[in-house]
Amino acid sequence: MPLPPPVPPLEPPELLHPFRPGDPRVPGRRPGTPDVRCQVIATGPADRQETASLFFVEAINAARHRVWITTPYLIPDEAVFAALRLAVMRGVDVRIMIPSRRDHFVVFEASTRHAHDALKAGIRIYRYRPGFLHQKVMLIDDRAASVGTANLDNRSFRLNFEMIVLAVDRDFAGKVEAMLVEDFAHCFEIDASEYTRAPAWRRLTMTIARLFSPIL
Repeated sequence: MPLPPPVPPLEPPELLHPFRPGDPRVPGRRPGTPDVRCQVIATGPADRQETASLFFVEAINAARHRVWITTPYLIPDEAVFAALRLAVMRGVDVRIMIPSRRDHFVVFEASTRHAHDALKAGIRIYRYRPGFLHQKVMLIDDRAASVGTANLDNRSFRLNFEMIVLAVDRDFAGKVEAMLVEDFAHCFEIDASEYTRAPAWRRLTMTIARLFSPIL
């Protein structure tokens, strides 16, 4: 039986890298635009290292004054949670903004249980009063900030393809700070009573939901 013909490549090589340095089709930098040092972190399940988790650990460990984080889902792994606890212990202002409205029941209940653990460690937790928020932002001191697609959860750390852009620039960090200050004005800070005063059935639901953290 004759062998089938070879399968042609899905894309011509020139389509894989359509733009080259100096290509006239690439727009140049506008005059007066400041230079900003950025690093793009692309992560995924095929990474040899747990790139997203390591990024958060390193960024949190670098903080000396504050770490402000917004995330729709608060299900950190032990490495990131340990970094947050250590930041609190060295006097860093650690704040995390999460939604007050859920989009996934199990994830919301697990996040609420993790929020209670974070409160016990001295991390300040804020709920966004208008409802659900989907921004993923981290501010480190007054010199760096990151934006991207990665949540503070295990799916982003290990299972999903994510993209994070870290900008080390005081001007950009200042703009992120102003944005977060405005967002915090629409939040309310929670305390342990959110968990302790919940009905017994809901506390049990939170605990069961947290068991699924490795895949949430």
